Amino acid sequence: MTGTPPLDVVTVGETMAALRATGPVRLGAPMQLSVAGAEANVAIGLARLGHRAGWVGRVGDDEFGALVLRTLRAEQVDVSHARLDPDGRPTGLLAREDRIADLVSVAYYRTGSAGSALRASDVLPALNPGVRVLHLTGITPALSADAAEAVRAAAARARELGITVCLDVNYRARLWSPAAARTALLPLARLADVLVASADELHLVSEDPSLPEPDALTALLAQGRREVVLTRGGDGASATTIHGTVDTPARKVPVVDVVGAGDAFVAGYLSGLLDGLDVEGRLQRAAATGAFAVATRGDWEGLPTRRDLSLLDQPAGTTLR
Repeated sequence: MTGTPPLDVVTVGETMAALRATGPVRLGAPMQLSVAGAEANVAIGLARLGHRAGWVGRVGDDEFGALVLRTLRAEQVDVSHARLDPDGRPTGLLAREDRIADLVSVAYYRTGSAGSALRASDVLPALNPGVRVLHLTGITPALSADAAEAVRAAAARARELGITVCLDVNYRARLWSPAAARTALLPLARLADVLVASADELHLVSEDPSLPEPDALTALLAQGRREVVLTRGGDGASATTIHGTVDTPARKVPVVDVVGAGDAFVAGYLSGLLDGLDVEGRLQRAAATGAFAVATRGDWEGLPTRRDLSLLDQPAGTTLR
């Protein structure tokens, strides 16, 4: 009898209940309930593309926590290493409201949440030599000192086991200051093989934040990063390795909701990495998954399956019968 195949990717972080308002909350706008969390979004994206993905984190022993776990299981994400918080902490919550045009406002209610109490002992059992990628973000270290230590310990263990470490900087100004983020993220970035950042986040993980972008990229590679991926929203993205820089444009689609686009991009990039695609192929898949995200409403609901990827190449107005 054979055991369960090892996970391709383990993601670590906080997944929250998400209340999505269609207008100003203060006016009592209708809300929809879902779940959200950068690391869970990536796990869902990878699972839909056919990879074995797992999420590690804590949720409260409450109805919101049950919703998080039920949703991830329904999306074929492994939650066998997720924990119910033993000390009564609640599942975190976020509320987002659509404002003018495509401007979205997000408020977090995660201080003292179950996710912020993440410990290294929660994460390390999920890592074994069969895992191929550990995906982390710069969000989790902002939640608490314990959570920061948990992701550092996970990255260090992954490096010991030969697991590729991917870090998406994913700076959240409502969680911490740039100075605090830089202090925590610099040592974490030194453990990363694949570093993902927006162009304006690069200084948070550069040893010398005054360096211009080309020099900062060269320095990061010299310090041990295997590849540095820079995202530029509608202007596309690039990936820099010792062999040079490859650029890809964004796929042109009607933009409905930009929340979750970065996570979709990372899911596509890691999917290409797992499939052995070259840098150009990884970026193209990432651009495609990002396009699906911005063309649909929700943090993860519009993420594509592998079969869906070809839909972007159909002529405009096509009806599939």
